[in-house]
Amino acid sequence: MSQDINTPVAVSKTRRVIKNLRWYMLVLFLLGVTVNYITRNSLGILAPELKTSLGITTEQYSWIVGAFQLAYTLFQPLCGWLIDVIGLKIGFMICAGVWALMCILHAGAGSWIHLAILRFMMGASEAAATPANAKTIGEWFPKSERPVAAGWAGVGFSIGAMLAPPIIYFAHASFGWQGAFMFTGVLAFLWVILWWVFYHNPDKHPNLSKNELDYIRQDNEPPAVKLPFFTALKTVSKNKRFYGIAIPAFMAEPAWAVLSFWVPLYLAKEYGMDLKQIAMFAWLPFLAADLGSVASGYLTRVYTRFFGCTRINSVVASSVTGAFLMISLAIVAFIRDPYITIVLISIGGFGHQIISCMLSALVVESFDKGQMATVNGMRGSAAWIASFLFSLLIGVTADKIGFNPLFIAMGFFDLIGAVFLVMFIAERRAARN
Repeated sequence: MSQDINTPVAVSKTRRVIKNLRWYMLVLFLLGVTVNYITRNSLGILAPELKTSLGITTEQYSWIVGAFQLAYTLFQPLCGWLIDVIGLKIGFMICAGVWALMCILHAGAGSWIHLAILRFMMGASEAAATPANAKTIGEWFPKSERPVAAGWAGVGFSIGAMLAPPIIYFAHASFGWQGAFMFTGVLAFLWVILWWVFYHNPDKHPNLSKNELDYIRQDNEPPAVKLPFFTALKTVSKNKRFYGIAIPAFMAEPAWAVLSFWVPLYLAKEYGMDLKQIAMFAWLPFLAADLGSVASGYLTRVYTRFFGCTRINSVVASSVTGAFLMISLAIVAFIRDPYITIVLISIGGFGHQIISCMLSALVVESFDKGQMATVNGMRGSAAWIASFLFSLLIGVTADKIGFNPLFIAMGFFDLIGAVFLVMFIAERRAARN
């Protein structure tokens, strides 16, 4: 007879047990990533005005974006290792405090070089979000719930981007572009306080029942082993399954970079939209991305129930489904209607987040708890290498050949990644009854 995981047992009178606490912890993390993306995407929303106010060219803007992406690429494994070693609570809090400060300092930038330096520092600290995502899911959920939890965690990565256009627009209207950066930086500091007060590891949380703790630990996973940084990188790099995750991540990230940093400029250039119009439409692809995040985990259950897939294969199949949806971006190149364009880009956002969330789920499925943050950081680095290079390519070519060839390329990148996902990750056996 199964027991209620939320029933408090042997609880002291001073301790209040919270039912389903693992989901509340996920919401707290989701809120932090939401703020992360609001601060991150503030640059893209304000780009048209910054280019005018500071005299920035498209190529210089690509270097500003590239500075963030380069730092994000280099620091994800280091941030992941730091979180694995000193713990999720302290490690993520330190990084969040740094990115909040860097966002506020954007208000004092006087040139594109100043912005590039600040974006590099911001990217280095915000790089903690991806490895922290895997760590949160691995610490708080049993394996059976991790694909769904990964889908919900992915909402934070897109809901922040979705909320950024209206928030930045109204902050800009009230305080100017300098005040918009300061406003979002203060939001980040407020979340740091919430994280410090309310987050604890499962074995130390005062509001977690013993039954729910036992439920979280039902898989009897071995204790986390903390390895030196370079030893951890070497160990992961020898695992073939890592490349089945890293290569699809490499192929997927250019599309997300375009959604985050370039769509506002694309709408301004191709359709003559001003900041208000951009704020009205630029959030829609991220709303679709939110829906894709949530749908991704439940899609795995569809593949398991109706097609008999194993848990791993259901995650792979969900990711491949997202890859086919990305073809919508290639169609953008042949459309001249701004509303249809937004719809197609939104379908791409939906598909991308299915892929991204399922790659995170594969990390927590394939590696032990002592490696999850490090591995997801390395996966993120692979993704952001592509993001960095693609942004530089856009900066050099967009004014000469336009965005259409780039959209066509993005439409098929993920299908290439799906081939490697199937080759290196998919299981060649039937699901157990």
